[in-house]
Amino acid sequence: MPKRIKKSDLPQKPCATCGRPFTWRKKWERVWDDVTYCSDRCRSQRTAARVPRVDSKV
Repeated sequence: MPKRIKKSDLPQKPCATCGRPFTWRKKWERVWDDVTYCSDRCRSQRTAARVPRVDSKV
């Protein structure tokens, strides 16, 4: 039987939007280098975090 890896030993990355660390998942095994967001919510808010909002009361 294969040796199991502890969850604390899995690689982590910070989310590009919220900055929270997220842990490697089996479904990201082939694309781990391309994963930059921890969730769908952060991925959908990526442009809002980068582009400052323009105040309409000028």
